[in-house]
Amino acid sequence: MPELPEVETVVRGLRPALVGRTIRRAELRRPDLRFPLPERFADRLEGRTITDLRRRAKYILAALDDGTAWLTHLGMTGRFTVDAAPDARASAGQAGHNSGWALIAPHDHLVIETDAGARVTYNDARRFGYMDLLPPGGAESSRHLAGLGPEPLSDAFDALCLSAALAGKRTPIKAALLDQRVVAGLGNIYVCEALWRAGISPKRTARTIPGARAARLVAAIKAVLAAAIAAGGSSLRDYRQTTGELGYFQHAWDVYDREGEPCRAPGCTGSVRRLVQSGRSSFYCPAHQR
Repeated sequence: MPELPEVETVVRGLRPALVGRTIRRAELRRPDLRFPLPERFADRLEGRTITDLRRRAKYILAALDDGTAWLTHLGMTGRFTVDAAPDARASAGQAGHNSGWALIAPHDHLVIETDAGARVTYNDARRFGYMDLLPPGGAESSRHLAGLGPEPLSDAFDALCLSAALAGKRTPIKAALLDQRVVAGLGNIYVCEALWRAGISPKRTARTIPGARAARLVAAIKAVLAAAIAAGGSSLRDYRQTTGELGYFQHAWDVYDREGEPCRAPGCTGSVRRLVQSGRSSFYCPAHQR
């Protein structure tokens, strides 16, 4: 499932095509994804101007000029692609995938066209993604976003913030960091990578983290997320950037999915192990992470 860096990469890819543009046409190919779509969904998008586009946790939020927020969660296989000038290429004899409305591919469930001629397509083979329209002023209090913790790349997320959130928690730190109420947007891959960078075992009890360990962990979380975003995210199976390109951060993983390989920490002679925590694989080096 796409995690924070992948969703942030998608948002950055969508902004040039959508922010400040009016949705000239919207075509919906089915009435539901993971959940039923709002009534008259396509009609309510058509004619609206997108004034802002941002990420909150693993959600994409497009602000519309009537105050409504168009929310998207990519689920497991959802992805947006942007075709900046399909009509121009079609007239030049370069028609290809999504170059015309009649050429929409299987699993292309929503296609929108802007007043600048850009075409944005949402494709979701397994339909675990979902969309909603949130009323004016109702985004942060919606059932999707209410209760989310701080953004890990924000100034609000620091050692004091994390220490306070973990105080008294008896769960393993790995499970605590995956709790979206503690910090928003973190997923399995980047928690494994951040714990390795911070030298903290995923088995360590969360209440023992506040203090110096929390400072190391916050720095590690910010660093690994920033590096992953710079690399366009990680592509395991289905994730693609809005250009259709893969992300490349999977080639820079230090610990995730490296079971049995030597630890990459300088001077460490240990090797990476895998354990299952709450049904998820954790990868760590017991010699390097304590």
